[in-house]
Amino acid sequence: MVELFLLIMVTVAIASELGLRWFLGFGNPPLYVADETIGYRLAPNQRTRRFGNRITINQFSLRGPEINPDPAPETRRILLLGDSLANGGWWTDDARTISAQLQERLGTPDQPVEVLNASANSWGPRNQWEYVRKFGIFGATEVVLLLNTDDLFSRQPTSVVVGRDRSYPDKRPPLAWVELISRFLPPEEIPELAQLRQEDGDVVQKNLEAIGQLCEYLKAENVSLLVLLTPLKRELGEPGPRPYEQKARERLANHLKEYGITYVDVLQTFNGLDNPENLYRDTIHFNASGNHILTELLRLRLSNLFKIQF
Repeated sequence: MVELFLLIMVTVAIASELGLRWFLGFGNPPLYVADETIGYRLAPNQRTRRFGNRITINQFSLRGPEINPDPAPETRRILLLGDSLANGGWWTDDARTISAQLQERLGTPDQPVEVLNASANSWGPRNQWEYVRKFGIFGATEVVLLLNTDDLFSRQPTSVVVGRDRSYPDKRPPLAWVELISRFLPPEEIPELAQLRQEDGDVVQKNLEAIGQLCEYLKAENVSLLVLLTPLKRELGEPGPRPYEQKARERLANHLKEYGITYVDVLQTFNGLDNPENLYRDTIHFNASGNHILTELLRLRLSNLFKIQF
């Protein structure tokens, strides 16, 4: 009787472990690596599947398939820089990311287009600029910087979260059950993060400076830049952004105006729609409908402002 009970328990444990892995993707999370200048980035050369969504990271920590450093002569490249909005995270299949959809809508048989996706969860302008400094822009003729309001307040790049914050694992857990249980445990305190917050000073200014450095770099390369700012869900309607957020938005707009950069504030567009709150999957990230609208906004701006003929 005891032997039968143990056999049943072992069978259930094995079946549940396999189920968590095959159907939900637990036990094989996207991994991160520490980076001295960028802070952290997705580990290169990995493939996984989470909740049925395929996640592919190539040799340059870009979300998507492997690429050649330089595009084919007939191919036009666009580089999308962003955070989890651009990346899509575990909740977005490779084929449904903004970059993949934009590539599909812009490309034609006569003019192939590649849209590269340089992004990671919680990246801000300083992470994005350091990524470009390290890896370049891969022969892109246009760069899109996709920001949300919180990015204007993002902290300096740091690698202290890698392998310590459960959202930034650097190795796979021994069992899928281990990862699942960890999701219900209190997050680990990381004292270094509190210290970094105290030392950062005017974070908005430092992020604007990073954007300015990106602008200067792209100008020297004769590459066009489009900056698109998305709102948090609570910024929709009235009363709108909080005073400090509105001030940061104004500082960004003025900063980009000095550089002559094309700037799109999505808040105005969303407020002109019926029930724009239905475009969000949470307080920051967009669902499939929201991604569709952002992709269309980018397609129109790239086609019209950068005179891409498709």
